[in-house]
Amino acid sequence: MEATEGGNNNEKKKKEENAMEEDWVGDGGRRAATRRSGAFFPELCSPAPVQLTVWCKSLLFNGHGYTVYDDADGRMVFRVDNYAHNWRQQAVLMDCAGHVLLTVRRCRKILNLKESWEAYKGDQDVEDMVREQRPLFKATKDLGCHSCTISMFNQDGFQPLLGYRMSWSREKECTKIYQSAANTLVAEVSRKYGSMSKKLLDKDVLTLTVQPGMDQALAMAMIMITNSMG
Repeated sequence: MEATEGGNNNEKKKKEENAMEEDWVGDGGRRAATRRSGAFFPELCSPAPVQLTVWCKSLLFNGHGYTVYDDADGRMVFRVDNYAHNWRQQAVLMDCAGHVLLTVRRCRKILNLKESWEAYKGDQDVEDMVREQRPLFKATKDLGCHSCTISMFNQDGFQPLLGYRMSWSREKECTKIYQSAANTLVAEVSRKYGSMSKKLLDKDVLTLTVQPGMDQALAMAMIMITNSMG
């Protein structure tokens, strides 16, 4: 009896060790994959597609911004609140608790032929950010073009990571984000349909679908850039 119990315990322990090793390997693989894709927030990279509702309104009265909810459980994921009159020039993306994830700023036009935006991690003074650190990514758009390129940078700010291409159609009211190298669709935003009526909701209610492995904060920041092009 004692030998049997000892064998069962050893077998159980071995299974637990194997499970721990698989979890470690799987999590490490996920972290490595997200680093290669330029993900800044691995915890916001889901192994399955995620559908978010983007309400193009701030929770603050008379404020410009967004409120973003997860369709699966209804919880708030992101928020953007901005009282400034120049809200198209700079905005911060926050989590549900109000912690700033990314600061997005509009750069000066280059000879009026190109427009560009830069994103920095956290909430810092713009002048300090430009002087002390390189952006996490930079979006560049040619004048009159309905697409832009997104260049990603590593933590040192020198070696570019995988880039993205973002295109949109004002007529179809949709924006698509592709990973440039593989031309793979990683996120898409469009007008949202009501769950019961199956009719389009107001223009300020959107659906953002983020594919597995794509950083949801990165995708939302890109949508903020698209909507600031007015």
